[in-house]
Amino acid sequence: MVRLPAPQARADPAGDRPTRPVTGLPELPTGLDELAARYPRRDRPVLRVNFIASADGAVSVDGLSGGLQGPGDKEVFDTLRTVCDALIVAAGTIRAEGYDALRPTAPARAWRVAHGLPEFPLMVIVSGSLDLDPEQLVFADAPIRPIVLTHHGAPAGAPVRGVAEVVALGADRVDLAAGVRLLHRRGATQLLCEGGPGLLGAMIAADLVDELCLTVAPLLAGGTAGRIAHGPPAPPRRMSLRHALTREDMLFLRYARSGPADPA
Repeated sequence: MVRLPAPQARADPAGDRPTRPVTGLPELPTGLDELAARYPRRDRPVLRVNFIASADGAVSVDGLSGGLQGPGDKEVFDTLRTVCDALIVAAGTIRAEGYDALRPTAPARAWRVAHGLPEFPLMVIVSGSLDLDPEQLVFADAPIRPIVLTHHGAPAGAPVRGVAEVVALGADRVDLAAGVRLLHRRGATQLLCEGGPGLLGAMIAADLVDELCLTVAPLLAGGTAGRIAHGPPAPPRRMSLRHALTREDMLFLRYARSGPADPA
């Protein structure tokens, strides 16, 4: 368990209220280059997952992750997309969160090109049922034809087959390990997963996760919201804390599989 320095209150110059406690943690940097150094591309294949949760562990507010967002979270979210080769998302998350096309901002695209990457990362959707709307912007406005990973029992006549490359891996459920190997063969070695919890749980069970980037929002959400991962039982996977950063009470954690420290 990480033990943080005890907060110390500071006097407000106006004398009418205390300022925020001092945590002792470094501030989340601003600027794409500085953020990319904190969330670096690696010289080996990596599957990184990015999630946000409340301080009491809720993965959503009113069914959506947007209710947890705060200062700095969008910057980390965009940076992780900028530095990846491919973004992997479950179909349920695509539908629930109303995903648009994967189009980084102009500065992010310029950063990618300057670092020898394609202008746009690849969009990869995991769906066993192929229950996806081909008119949703994630398909209709896609700068690169998305890939949908499914299994051999998926419906043959699903409309999404007309707007995406559908790849069947596995007899009656999606073989995620085979999907990762497929992406590696296509040159996408820096993979980012944004969920949902069922997909993360399946990836943990398949021992595919190399890094977890977790934003902790300063909220007590209560309710019935789930945790960031659920799925079949799996052995605990030991991780190492690579950084803990903060901005206005938001906490940004990055864990990686135990091993040599990285340059960041």
